[in-house]
Amino acid sequence: MSEEKSIQSLGGAARASKLSVEERRRIARHAAEARWSSDLLRATHDGPLQIGDATLVAAVLPNGKRLIVQGTMLTAIGRSRTPKAGTGGSVNVDGLPFFLSAEVLKPFITEELRLSTTPIFFRLKGGQRAVGYDALLLPLVCKVYQDLRNSLMKKLTGENDKDTKEARTTYAKYQHIVEKCDELSHGFGQRGILALVDDATGYQDDKVRQDIDRIIKAYVAPALAPWVRRFPHEFFRETYRLLEWEYKPGQTRHSPYMGKFINKYVFEALPPGVLDELKARLPKNEHGNRRAKLWQLLTIDTGIPHLDRQLTADLTLMQISETKHQFEEHWDKLFGKQPRLAFAAPKELKA
Repeated sequence: MSEEKSIQSLGGAARASKLSVEERRRIARHAAEARWSSDLLRATHDGPLQIGDATLVAAVLPNGKRLIVQGTMLTAIGRSRTPKAGTGGSVNVDGLPFFLSAEVLKPFITEELRLSTTPIFFRLKGGQRAVGYDALLLPLVCKVYQDLRNSLMKKLTGENDKDTKEARTTYAKYQHIVEKCDELSHGFGQRGILALVDDATGYQDDKVRQDIDRIIKAYVAPALAPWVRRFPHEFFRETYRLLEWEYKPGQTRHSPYMGKFINKYVFEALPPGVLDELKARLPKNEHGNRRAKLWQLLTIDTGIPHLDRQLTADLTLMQISETKHQFEEHWDKLFGKQPRLAFAAPKELKA
């Protein structure tokens, strides 16, 4: 098999030697056009990513893949933007990009890193062609050079003069890259590279809006549901007790303060954006009233079940609380600390 492959290689070399310069250029041009075909993915988001003194170009593809443009990543770690041959995303026989091909680096290259080194050809949001790498590659590359540094430092303190000399030479060669990687690693901080890319490209804001849109679609119905008693009398009886108000069995009209209480401890416990959407869909009239109850716009399969669970939880917390302050403390432990509501009960509601 190796002999057959060698013969084929010789044949290919012979054919190439007979091609004119113009023919070689034409073949190269066709290859480049194939690589930069019109069906390349176009980034939905991109923008400059500042980490310390380094400015990278980050992008997000339609599938959510976060990328860093190759040239800017290499400059950030102190390497040349492209391999000497100028072939962009070329790899060597080991399947590694040129900036990780040095023999001294290979002991520190993990399988996870190898899987992230495939160059991705794409277009920026404005249509410009670009070569990128998975953003997760950058911290992995930094770790390779930092691991090399740590290994060399051990040899520098060793007793073998030959090893010490070789380590000193190698360290001097890669010191500027290691220092760049230290700066970048410090810039990643606790948030990580993906969060930084999301912020730099604006993807995080759009993602939050998309998530809220999905939540609203799941919780808010297109039309009003028929009115039924959703808030039990026991809920109001316990609330009045905590607020030290007089409760009359069966009463259906309540102080405006009850509306604030319900919004805070019932509707605001629903996912973000739901209460705002309900209020927007059911605005108050000139008299301060809504044409229907907010819960009547909740979906039967998601919104109403969540509301019922919240009412049950609130009622349980009220029943084990002696005062409004105790209820708030119990509620904060279960659902997270919330800003307090100041209730100044109208005199006519006092017990």
